Amino acid sequence: MAVAACKREPATPAPEATPAPAPAATAQAPASAATVARPSATKDVPSLSLATVDGKQFNLADHRGRWVVVNFWATWCGPCLKEMPALSALDTMREHIDVVGLAYEDTTPEEMQAFLIKHPVSYPIAMVDVYDPPKDFETPAGLPTTYLIGPDGRVAKRFIGPVEPHDIEKAIADAGGPKPKGA
Repeated sequence: MAVAACKREPATPAPEATPAPAPAATAQAPASAATVARPSATKDVPSLSLATVDGKQFNLADHRGRWVVVNFWATWCGPCLKEMPALSALDTMREHIDVVGLAYEDTTPEEMQAFLIKHPVSYPIAMVDVYDPPKDFETPAGLPTTYLIGPDGRVAKRFIGPVEPHDIEKAIADAGGPKPKGA
């Protein structure tokens, strides 16, 4: 199955500059072609605590008892941008699901805030240092990469490529959580 993901076109670095690492990726595929991978994190119960763009703090441990969608994305990734409104709706409409976006790119807080004015979401966004990504999650090989964290704090599923709300809700139901409406 093809994996839809993004690869940033490399900029021409200055003679002494070191180019930022860009996540590896494959050709684009339809948004419904997200592949589901085995749960994968460097810890069974990953920790994640980051400052968000709005000046607050996101701590994964504070969301125990709820399903949490951890979405690695970037402003230059078309499939990432396409899934943002759906993830925002999921975060707003499902009381048992929280979403956090991890902007995996080298940018400034001001540039990210300007981007979010044009592309608002209901969930918190944190900027991730591409040189020092969260230790308890694998460095994304492509974007978007999404982790579903269960109420017990364990990784329930990892999605590589764009993910749809129905994919997340099905994964929750398969793991023993609430069934999607109409299922």
